[in-house]
Amino acid sequence: MAKTKELSAKQSEALLKALRERFEGNMNRHPGIKWSAVEARLESNRSKLFSLNELEESGGEPDVIGSDKKSGRYIF
Repeated sequence: MAKTKELSAKQSEALLKALRERFEGNMNRHPGIKWSAVEARLESNRSKLFSLNELEESGGEPDVIGSDKKSGRYIF
């Protein structure tokens, strides 16, 4: 059975909570970046949430480490 590339509302909520906790616990990795901006970007691009969830499920611990000044994208 093929895996869909969308998370359920419950999965999205759990992932965003884990990402927020990791973000807040490691503020030194991303000075000057606000969680609210990262969260808004992720919520507007669900395919990115799916990819981060895949990393999370495989034992990785994705966290924001910076942003690309030209594109405005966050780097995990």
